[in-house]
Amino acid sequence: MAVFRGFRAYRPCSELQGLIPALPYDVMSSAEAREMVKGNPYSFLHIDRAEIDLPVGTNSYDDAVYEKAKSNLLNLEKSGALVQDSEPCFYVYRQVMNGRSQTGIAGCASIDDYTNNVIKKHEHTLAKKEVDRIKHVEACNANTGPIFLTYRNRDEINRLVDKWTQEHSPVYDFVSDGVKQTVWIIDDHKIVESLSEMFKSVESMYIADGHHRCASAVKVGQEYRKKYPSYDGNEEFNFFLAIAFPDNQLEIMDYNRVCRDYNGYTLDELLKQIEKNFVVTKRQERFKPEKRHTFGMYTQGCWYELKAKDHIINDCDTVKCLDVSIIQDYLFAPVLNITNPKNDDRIDFIGGIRGLEELERRADSDMKIAFAMYPTTVEELMRIADEGLIMPPKSTWFEPKLLSGLFIHHLT
Repeated sequence: MAVFRGFRAYRPCSELQGLIPALPYDVMSSAEAREMVKGNPYSFLHIDRAEIDLPVGTNSYDDAVYEKAKSNLLNLEKSGALVQDSEPCFYVYRQVMNGRSQTGIAGCASIDDYTNNVIKKHEHTLAKKEVDRIKHVEACNANTGPIFLTYRNRDEINRLVDKWTQEHSPVYDFVSDGVKQTVWIIDDHKIVESLSEMFKSVESMYIADGHHRCASAVKVGQEYRKKYPSYDGNEEFNFFLAIAFPDNQLEIMDYNRVCRDYNGYTLDELLKQIEKNFVVTKRQERFKPEKRHTFGMYTQGCWYELKAKDHIINDCDTVKCLDVSIIQDYLFAPVLNITNPKNDDRIDFIGGIRGLEELERRADSDMKIAFAMYPTTVEELMRIADEGLIMPPKSTWFEPKLLSGLFIHHLT
């Protein structure tokens, strides 16, 4: 049974709906963020990447950065750029990119559901990244970036959301980075309660994106419980900001790889090594995989199709059968000697939103060889989480990204 409830969001005033929301903090560098906010003092990057308002070269993890984030958030709230709803609400959040629509519900999930595994994970987190977001949440006394959750589709929830959006006008409707962003406020107390009841029939929710933000939000909530030992469980710090989408509306894009060298092989030698585990076919055109266990490879101006041989596919479990595992276990590690892709600077990862052209560009410039992947599916993600397993690094790339600054959840 999932706990998902409404909350009193701070959110942009209607006049600034297209200026405040910003891409999540972890999809750009500090330098890129500085460029993105030029001419826009309202951008939420002034909160999520507050080092951009401090001298160039300021360490992103300096205490001054978190204090600046706190100050910038308070300034937006006090100025009226951010307004708070008077009663707990749910918020319908629809994104349309390239003709594909996904509609989620912004609300608050329970930190207990995270610890008791009602909210399921598929990635490990890094302590350093957790500490960063813990400090940010504590300084701001708020969850500023939503956790991207998914759940197995529920028709009754869809019907309620569809009825509301058909009968009410949106509070926001704007385009950001080519993505249409539309928000409706569900402010009817009875409907809010009904929706919360419907989510109680959801057996599990799954983190699609935002494992570090989620783990950090939960740890902050647990610290607040120590600070307020007489808590009764209804306080806001017992919950964290999330946007939940039905699984059948989501699409995971390919998460591609580029490598810096051939590990000392010539191209002919490399191909012979790869042929031990893959059927290699030279292609006359760009090759984008259209089914599992096939890969595109680009190097020296040529594309190749790689098809995993039967002995690989027949001898693997849930995680090992993922294409990201196959390419790692049977090519990167044994052939290219990349055994720890998380920490090896000979490999880099490119979201599928960039296209095959970006793979060619990188392989022809700072890298040597590129691999185009078939994307992991949402069903694979949920199955692995259900089994309590962990995906390899860089297994999923979700688009469109959820904007930060549309909804802010204060903890006290």
